[in-house]
Amino acid sequence: MKRETVIVLDFGGQYNQLVARRVRECNVYCEIYSYKTGIEKIREMEPKGIILTGGPNSCYEADSPTYSEELFSLGIPVLGLCYGAQLMQHILGGKVERAAVREYGKTDVFVDTDSRLFAGVSARTVCWMSHFDYISQAAPGFGVTAHTADCPVAAAEDPGRKLYAVQFHPEVLHTVEGTKILANFVHDICGCAGDWRMDSFVEESVKAIRKKVGSGKVLCALSGGVDSSVAAVLLSKAVGEQLTCVFVDHGLLRKNEGDEVEAVFGPDGAYDLHFIRVNAQERFYSKLAGVTEPEKKRKIIGEEFIRVFEEEAKKIGAVDFLVQGTIYPDVVESGLGGESAVIKSHHNVGGLPDYVDFKEIIEPLRELFKDEVRKAGLEMGIPEYLVYRQPFPGPGLGIRIIGEVTAEKVRIVQDADAIYREEIARAGLDKSIGQYFAALTNMRSVGVMGDERTYDYAIALRAVNTVDFMTADAAQIPWEVLQKVTSRIINEVGHVNRVMYDLTSKPPGTIEFE
Repeated sequence: MKRETVIVLDFGGQYNQLVARRVRECNVYCEIYSYKTGIEKIREMEPKGIILTGGPNSCYEADSPTYSEELFSLGIPVLGLCYGAQLMQHILGGKVERAAVREYGKTDVFVDTDSRLFAGVSARTVCWMSHFDYISQAAPGFGVTAHTADCPVAAAEDPGRKLYAVQFHPEVLHTVEGTKILANFVHDICGCAGDWRMDSFVEESVKAIRKKVGSGKVLCALSGGVDSSVAAVLLSKAVGEQLTCVFVDHGLLRKNEGDEVEAVFGPDGAYDLHFIRVNAQERFYSKLAGVTEPEKKRKIIGEEFIRVFEEEAKKIGAVDFLVQGTIYPDVVESGLGGESAVIKSHHNVGGLPDYVDFKEIIEPLRELFKDEVRKAGLEMGIPEYLVYRQPFPGPGLGIRIIGEVTAEKVRIVQDADAIYREEIARAGLDKSIGQYFAALTNMRSVGVMGDERTYDYAIALRAVNTVDFMTADAAQIPWEVLQKVTSRIINEVGHVNRVMYDLTSKPPGTIEFE
């Protein structure tokens, strides 16, 4: 049975991934494609609906992203958002021009509640606007179904042709009833059943992996992070002991994390797989000795990880499949899934590593966003503490230690970070803060402890709130919690006599320290 899919055509909008996520929250599978995707490919995909994203251009300019008029005569429901709405109207004979008054931010929108798109929506609702241009005249056949004080065509539709256009962004949380609008589109207008859920994803994936692997051998690099852990469990459910997981402990993990990973996946764990732990702490510390430059540390850690993994892979011998924890944002941000600018270059997207002897890569989570990966993990019974593990960089504590990395410095930041996380959880803040951790600065200062003068390190505490990790603001942690954390770190962690809280937002700072 073919899976019901809504596709998003990306015209360079900053919210392209958010559109897909909101559709999936309606239990409808959704994928992102560039606006350059040909009409024949769209026909072949047989989508239940098409959504056109926003974008930074003016649709009436000659070099702006566009699409053929044929898209609107396929008989497939189309919803245009912001630029997508303007483009639809422009192509079909409406008029789009520079607005006398730019609308940006939360705006009161007056909607026609008789429209199927706005069924159950308040007649006056708050939506998120972000546009210089506006639709001054709807295309022939379209009726205006929403307006604002400054925008005469905030929404228009031609129900007979299943074409809908909205000037605002229903995908952002600031549009109060945006989810309801998108649900109306995918369920009522597109006719999607809304039966795409994590339990069905897990069941279908296990069957597909089992069929693909057959009797082959599978190798997985297990970091203990959310993505690799969920991928490993999915493969374990599918092929059991045909899977070997190699966990490289580079000595830069959080306190007790190596043992926690082994407890879950090792011989005494609940999963049917072969688990190999490589304790390479001293090897990494030796390679990092005397190195202070952040990018050089990253490169050393990354290259050494590959070398260790390669050595273990050679001991295992030839395998048929290599598992990677690629997730959907990796695909999109690598420029393979949409039209927006490449944000990251991912080592595990679009290429095969040359250091392991294998035939093919399996990326079981390639279709999922991070929150969906977590849902799949919980569905398969992975412990909640692992599923909701704090984001952790590949180089680990190597980039949370300013300056040279040593075993002693690792111990200091591990102990301080463990106290911080413990007190954040005790205060009930662990689920409400986007990311939080302790870092070891390279600053040493004079202090007094007891009757003695000290000259020790300063720990920096970081906590941010963020939706997409592209921007972030410092979290407002209660003063008494910070005081408790500070007191415990200074009393319990050796060679620390000062604790600071980092209030820097992103931008201009980064979330991590290096």
